Amino acid sequence: MPAPMSPTSRRGLLLGTAAVSAGALLTGCTSNDTKDGPAANSGPAADGKPGKHVTIGFAGPQADHGWLNAINDNAKSRAGTYKDVSLEITEGSNDTAAQIGQIETLINKKVDVLVVLPADGKALTQVGLKAMRAGIPVVNLDRIFNSPQAYRCWIGGDNYGMGLSAGHYIGEKLKGKKNAKVVELAGLDNLELTKQRTEGFDAALKNYPNITKVARQAAEFTVESGQAKMSQLLQAQPGFDALWNHDDDQGVGALRAIKQAGRSDFLMVGGAGALSAFQAIDAGDSVLKATVLYPPTMAASAIDLARALGQGKGVGGLAEFEIPASLTLYSAVVDKDNVQQYMATGFK
Repeated sequence: MPAPMSPTSRRGLLLGTAAVSAGALLTGCTSNDTKDGPAANSGPAADGKPGKHVTIGFAGPQADHGWLNAINDNAKSRAGTYKDVSLEITEGSNDTAAQIGQIETLINKKVDVLVVLPADGKALTQVGLKAMRAGIPVVNLDRIFNSPQAYRCWIGGDNYGMGLSAGHYIGEKLKGKKNAKVVELAGLDNLELTKQRTEGFDAALKNYPNITKVARQAAEFTVESGQAKMSQLLQAQPGFDALWNHDDDQGVGALRAIKQAGRSDFLMVGGAGALSAFQAIDAGDSVLKATVLYPPTMAASAIDLARALGQGKGVGGLAEFEIPASLTLYSAVVDKDNVQQYMATGFK
């Protein structure tokens, strides 16, 4: 399940998903220097060539959701592409005390860099601070620590941006329709990320005065809850033009409910980027026409950043000598036009 993000983190550097997931951000030095104007970064930039060996410690929560499992897979796969990287990966845990203990073990092993996706950002802030004070730079992945002193670099998704992208996509599709109606199948309402996604969605819809959101139902990021809550929405709303579902896993259940109800009179937009969603979009035989990314490829990029930190290198293409303090991934829309480009990144 994509995780909570501080609103302030959206003010970080926005990066396209494709560029980050391909490692393009961290490859190559700044080569298009000009004779006039300020000098570009002439310091070392990370690339794919073997350099100083870096041991990266990776600690994440239990992979109890397709997205979280993809986080682990992306980290392992990216580390495996580098001859100069060793990955020390812990057994995922949703128990904060257990994860703190695992991170402390990595600190005691004196790994060169830590990549941490905390089960709870607030609860693990102190162990992030401990690592930084021990001279081990921390790449904070997605769920943000309470203090910027607990990490050297944060990288993660944009929940508000997901809502914006979904709202604008639906808005453009319904632009010429009078009195258009949309409904929203949200995630867990007690999570800040769910509130941010809804806020972004509502903000985007304000640009389309012909559209009214007529219903919102909260599910629980599971197939079962998606099916049950979608059934309720369909019974309560006999006619609408578009649906935004926050999460592709619960979207599997939502599509079951829609099929059982024999409904095909609206378009559906999903969220996160599951392989099942990509395949359904590609097949074109259901109401699901697009999904908005919350890319688990951020874990691969976190490994890239950790390697650059461990080797004392910067980012190719940027003027600064150091990697940025914050990287916010762009919430791209995947539909029939570009689904093949993203198919390999879909999580199961």
